[in-house]
Amino acid sequence: MKENSCIFTIFGATGDLTKRKLIPALYILYKQKRLPEGCSVVAIGRRKKTSAEYIEEMKNFMVDELQRIVDQNIWAEFSSLITYHEMSFTDDEGYVTLKGLFEKVGKSSNRIYYLAVAPEFFEVIVDKLHGHSMIENKDSWQRVIIEKPFGSNLKTARKLNESITNVIHEDKIFRIDHYLGKEMLQNILSIRFGNSIFEPLWNHSYIDHVQIISTEKLGVASRGAYYENTGIIRDMLQNHILQMLTLIAMEPPVNLEAESIRDEKVKVLRALRQFEKSNIEETFVPGQYGPGNGMPGYRQEDNVDPQSNTDTFIAVKTFIDNFRWGGVPFYIFAGKRMAEKTTKIIIRFKKLPGINFYEGYENTEANVLVIRVQPDEGLFFRINAKNPGNDFAINSVDLDYCQDCGYKGNSPEAYERLILEAMNDNKSLFTRWDELEYSWKFIDSLCKARTAESLIYPNYEAGGKPPAEAVRLIEKDGRKWWREKADEVL
Repeated sequence: MKENSCIFTIFGATGDLTKRKLIPALYILYKQKRLPEGCSVVAIGRRKKTSAEYIEEMKNFMVDELQRIVDQNIWAEFSSLITYHEMSFTDDEGYVTLKGLFEKVGKSSNRIYYLAVAPEFFEVIVDKLHGHSMIENKDSWQRVIIEKPFGSNLKTARKLNESITNVIHEDKIFRIDHYLGKEMLQNILSIRFGNSIFEPLWNHSYIDHVQIISTEKLGVASRGAYYENTGIIRDMLQNHILQMLTLIAMEPPVNLEAESIRDEKVKVLRALRQFEKSNIEETFVPGQYGPGNGMPGYRQEDNVDPQSNTDTFIAVKTFIDNFRWGGVPFYIFAGKRMAEKTTKIIIRFKKLPGINFYEGYENTEANVLVIRVQPDEGLFFRINAKNPGNDFAINSVDLDYCQDCGYKGNSPEAYERLILEAMNDNKSLFTRWDELEYSWKFIDSLCKARTAESLIYPNYEAGGKPPAEAVRLIEKDGRKWWREKADEVL
């Protein structure tokens, strides 16, 4: 573990991401004795405060806001690793003092730079680190973790990537998508390639369609200014949802090493059908929540334009034009201020062609595999079986696996896993540049094909039903959005 020891450096140390995710994740890793020996943390922020004030602020936030149980003795040990450093991200003098600080606090000259900052600072921070010889990768290693969004379209993503890779090699860049750290996404490969009942059927001959559903109860809260520049297409579809789609649709990799997995994911993204103006209304439904159920509409949120046409909901129908998936529709349903918080992937198999000829089998349901990403991590497989009794009646039966139940909440948080994998130099959970490039090509085709003139917002109530057009998108194909419960609003 000593070779993985490093100074974990957080740019944006007073931001929401650091308070909610990064410091709690580092604390848990320390508590579990998973941090490499000799690690230390340098927290960089623009606000004036001492290390002691910063540490107390982080602990209070974990206890009061996140409702975490903090062991006082372990926290005292962990917090001794943290040093707060005040500086402007654009000020050269700050990098001079930072370089001197590294020599004082760290036993290791290896460093991870976590850019938990607004996207406009990505390029300048990497450039300043390079200019002050703190990202050389000569006698020790330095890695950069970059949060989304990585660009706002293909053109800006390419420009940002070119500027960063001119300074640091691609294999030292870790573009983070925290969904890839979620336990059930990791489990997809095990489900597919570890079970002979699934992989031979994982193709257009046996699968009718796939649904990816990701909804939130929350609105944009304090992220109004950010959301105005991104919307749900860039915030969710371009990264989280497409990552789930690639894991479901990819071919078996030659091995489970990072590059082999990412090679297959890129092939899926290259095969995604681009959007066209001629059929955009048949394949895409946007939405924005309005006031409802005692909650404000998107246009009433802080830092949001009162006439905003930013999307907070999408329903999408797309295809993967390759041999395995030819003709199989992939339906995507995602939105904020929906009736429930859930992320799940639904694989609906085809009905057996001759089954309706059997008396009593007329109303038999097709088999369904549901992978619950969050909450209630797990999966269930719906099969058909006879009801008990003298009458011959078929009913659906769920073979249910609840991961949360079996492991009593010991499933690691996404950021815990991702931080550890970055320290271990495992890139399989991070996004390679060509993945980003092809995902942006897909998103750009959508943005060019859609027509903003026809938008009538808001078109669904906060906490209520989705836009009616989203229901028609799938029902016109003779299918329905998946409902786990009869009363589920979807």
